[in-house]
Amino acid sequence: MEKYTESYQKASCCFEDLEGKKDFEILKNMPNFKYLIQNGSYSSNVESVYPSLTYPAHATIVTGNYPKNHGIINNTLLQPKMKNPDWFWYRKYIKGTTLYDLAKENGLKTASLLWPVTAKANIDYNMPEIFPNRIWQNQISTSLSGGSKLFQFIVNKKFGKLRKGFAQPFLDNFVMKSALYLIENKMPNLLLIHLTDVDHFKHNYGCNSSKVLEALKRHDLRLGKIINILKKINIFPKTTIIALGDHSFLNTEYVIRLNKLFLQKGFISLNNNGEVKDWKVFSNSCSGSAYIYLKDNKDSILKAKVMEELKNFSKENNCINKILTSKEASSFGADEKCFLMLEAKKGYYFINSIEGNILEKTDKSFYKANHGYCPKIKDYKTIFIASGPKIKKNYEIKEMRLIDEAPTIAKTLDLNLGKVDGATLKEIFLA
Repeated sequence: MEKYTESYQKASCCFEDLEGKKDFEILKNMPNFKYLIQNGSYSSNVESVYPSLTYPAHATIVTGNYPKNHGIINNTLLQPKMKNPDWFWYRKYIKGTTLYDLAKENGLKTASLLWPVTAKANIDYNMPEIFPNRIWQNQISTSLSGGSKLFQFIVNKKFGKLRKGFAQPFLDNFVMKSALYLIENKMPNLLLIHLTDVDHFKHNYGCNSSKVLEALKRHDLRLGKIINILKKINIFPKTTIIALGDHSFLNTEYVIRLNKLFLQKGFISLNNNGEVKDWKVFSNSCSGSAYIYLKDNKDSILKAKVMEELKNFSKENNCINKILTSKEASSFGADEKCFLMLEAKKGYYFINSIEGNILEKTDKSFYKANHGYCPKIKDYKTIFIASGPKIKKNYEIKEMRLIDEAPTIAKTLDLNLGKVDGATLKEIFLA
């Protein structure tokens, strides 16, 4: 081990599941995050991407590009006839070069734990976030086929008993054990860790729940374990630790089912099982926002009808903040192939379901907080903290963008992503 560590030049460990400014005010007083902040550069004013969803954001974090340019424009694919559409699980969906591609090309060892859009990626130790979506699939076979088979077999055998499906905090406890095993036994130069403890409890209990505070405390303990294992194997001084978020959150009280509206207006037809048989117009939810797609994007008469219906709906129900054209949506980095993009007002979010009322107050079965809104909203920012041998200590970054993170992380590994939408945060690096 000592012989290996002597030649170990650099590493970056990215730890993701931090959210908004309120979280930062709590984290800065917790021992391990306090240490990271005092010994690094940080921002609680990071502008996410549009839509501010997990998969588009994570693809941005590793590419430095907006969703319209890297191709991950939503969590889910546009599959109107599927009740539960597939997600953008696979690396093949990302356009361009990623951090882990670049690291691999330069002879560095890479690892990823439940990082979105990494299934079948060329990563040395890969446990992708992917779940079965067909009746003939199961979780074990789906995960194994999408990632590193031997590595996943080992960590599941060692730590699998910690899991209870996707339930938290058990899933993150399993991921953290796997991360510590990776660091101690494989020493990757780039390690991407996607945790969901905070995200889970905000969705289910709201932003101000005591359960969110408990999740943040667990993250502080997890960060401490990473620091301790790095010290134990003598690579802490050579490692950059990056703790970050991908989006913020807003509390919600109502759901909007635009596809139910389109069904009533004759834009969608159903089969005998109540499933989409055919469609002219379809809303693909991004939670706080929603894409509107036309099957025939050249049908000017249909465009006029849809616009009229949505304007009337917005006027009557006062739940839509903005109706963006495809050009306007694209200017924010969203999918330029949509017909329209709708932004929900605070307290509202969109779902794809056709079952139920068009507008409905949430109950126990619905999320209590959500994201996906325009990142320009006031106080709707996320977090970035970086600490390592090349990083300035106790340095506050007043403003930054999610697109800036990939080129900045690349620089910690002496790599260059080339021309991307974001820019390297040169001011945080020591001369």
